[in-house]
Amino acid sequence: MGKKKAALMALPAGSRLVLPVMAATGGSGRSTVADLLAGAMSAAGTRTVVLDTAPRLSSPWPSWTTGQESGGLAALPPDRPLTRSQVQNAAARRPAGRDAGCWQVLTDGRDWHSPPLALPPDPAAWLQLAALGGWQTVIADTTHPVAHDILDARCTGRIGQTRAWCELPYAVPVLCAAATASGVQALQQAVMALDADGMPLQRTVAVFVAQTDGRLPAIVRAGATMLTSRAAAVVHLPHDPHIRTHGLRIATRLRSRTQQAARSLAQAVLAAAGSTWGMPLPDAPRPAPLAVVSPTSR
Repeated sequence: MGKKKAALMALPAGSRLVLPVMAATGGSGRSTVADLLAGAMSAAGTRTVVLDTAPRLSSPWPSWTTGQESGGLAALPPDRPLTRSQVQNAAARRPAGRDAGCWQVLTDGRDWHSPPLALPPDPAAWLQLAALGGWQTVIADTTHPVAHDILDARCTGRIGQTRAWCELPYAVPVLCAAATASGVQALQQAVMALDADGMPLQRTVAVFVAQTDGRLPAIVRAGATMLTSRAAAVVHLPHDPHIRTHGLRIATRLRSRTQQAARSLAQAVLAAAGSTWGMPLPDAPRPAPLAVVSPTSR
């Protein structure tokens, strides 16, 4: 008989954990990690949402939630007050596989020819939306390249996206990289930039996303060893042919080891939060009102 799986820790009703999923380059498996992490977190009984911050035509989320009748981000006017039911009804639902319930995604699911939405650049605006929706686990699928963003912010004297996400209340950053030589190099550069800028590496979880089956390359194993002493945890996500072939529109055919890796990632995130703020997690603060943004399209 196999070992009994340890139950994931449930978050207290008044708490909110923010998990910005970031990467230094494209092709790092960021959206896949966000999806699998959401499924694993929902297994703990927490109300979970993924915030799709990418423009519609460059995002996989609309195709992963196609066929649903949710209004999506376009149904949430930025110039008028919103209710919890409006925000909840705008979110699509995602089945999380056999071992979990459902969770939600806020994305723009309109037809491809619809005018682009002016999505808010400020992470605090996304947090305010998630708080209004009443979600406890807020997973942000971000689009900015981490290392470039940090360097650009330093040179221009402004607050970059990376810092803004990391400084949200109860935020545990999740940093993704492809399990390849180039992926390790990009991740190492990002970690150097994070460290030089005083970012919270001690509560950052790194994820290496395998591109093929088999043993990880030596350079990836070496990179993981290097990160172990600097990050809160290092997690390996194995290659799954179903994801490579079909994406994540159907989550019930994933390999058991993929589901176990997602569970390990969720445990690592909760452990990082516990070591930083203690468990049970304190109640989340109420976000301050933000200035109204005019509903213009770009």
